[in-house]
Amino acid sequence: MNIINIKDWKLGIQLSKEKPFLISGPCSAETETQVLQTCTQIANLGVDVLRAGIWKPRTRPGSFEGIGKKALPWLVEAGKQTNLPVCCEVANANHVEEALKHGIDILWLGARTTVNPFAVQAIADALQGVDIPIMIKNPVNPDLELWIGAIERIAQAGIQKIAAIHRGFSVYNAPKYRNQPQWEIPIELRRRIANLEIICDPSHIAGKRDLLFEIAQHALDLNFDGLMLESHITPDTAWSDAQQQVTPEGLQTLMKQLITRQLDTDNLDYLNKINHFRTLIDNLDTQTLHLLSQRMEIVRQIGLHKKESNIAILQIERWLNVRNSALEKAASSNLSESFVEDIINTIHKESIRQQTTIMRKD
Repeated sequence: MNIINIKDWKLGIQLSKEKPFLISGPCSAETETQVLQTCTQIANLGVDVLRAGIWKPRTRPGSFEGIGKKALPWLVEAGKQTNLPVCCEVANANHVEEALKHGIDILWLGARTTVNPFAVQAIADALQGVDIPIMIKNPVNPDLELWIGAIERIAQAGIQKIAAIHRGFSVYNAPKYRNQPQWEIPIELRRRIANLEIICDPSHIAGKRDLLFEIAQHALDLNFDGLMLESHITPDTAWSDAQQQVTPEGLQTLMKQLITRQLDTDNLDYLNKINHFRTLIDNLDTQTLHLLSQRMEIVRQIGLHKKESNIAILQIERWLNVRNSALEKAASSNLSESFVEDIINTIHKESIRQQTTIMRKD
């Protein structure tokens, strides 16, 4: 698919060399006191935008699902007291109407909304003629096309300031994180929509506060444009997602530990070395493609030989031997087993395709 390149799709984030762009506040607005105390305590910790969940769509009924529009004035008041813009999630046209009526500065679409084009279109229709920044979280499932589709629907409504939020993807029985980062998906999003700003939501990826730093730092290492971190004056007693929220003090400690990477530099020594290394990589990539081409030529010859002898394409014992041999060599080659497995599986898939084409001729 072609790269989408729309220059106006900018939320206007200015990533500082000293600190990342930061959105923070409670997962859910619980009480007016909780919202105001949390927001006023984090306001001087480098926060650029305050957040709070007003409507909280939950996986199953019976959990706390937000105070609703009653909490909107609390968040707006927090913004006035701290002189900071405020944002909240909207999941339908009525939410949009209420948020705009109360003066919310920025809206975002949650993962459960992004996954549903009907819901996204209803929100887009409600935004017609409105000038407000919109942030769009990735869908719950790892589907880049759904994510891009939601972005396009909002853009077609005339919204000029759009950013994406990477909050990870749901998988069954996740081994470490609440939601798997699958960094390759937001990286591909950046390739497809070159000017789109991307904010990472470590809170929803990690699910636990002791994992927040590694997720946040990795996002900055990948040149994400900002972070969304949930904070709460007493997170252990929070009405939703208690384990992933941090105290204002915890937020301050976390932000001090983070290192913001530069995108480029005018240091000649660095530039000379990096250009040398990149030339080496380019040459190796060319050699690798040549070797793969040679390998596939042999695969095609094998396919012809199998066809002439009426032999099945898949030879499971041979395939297992090739696969296991490659995996055994992974460690000694300073490569991860999962990386080698992905490569060898992809090569085998292409080999099957090549031989299938030969079998079906004539």
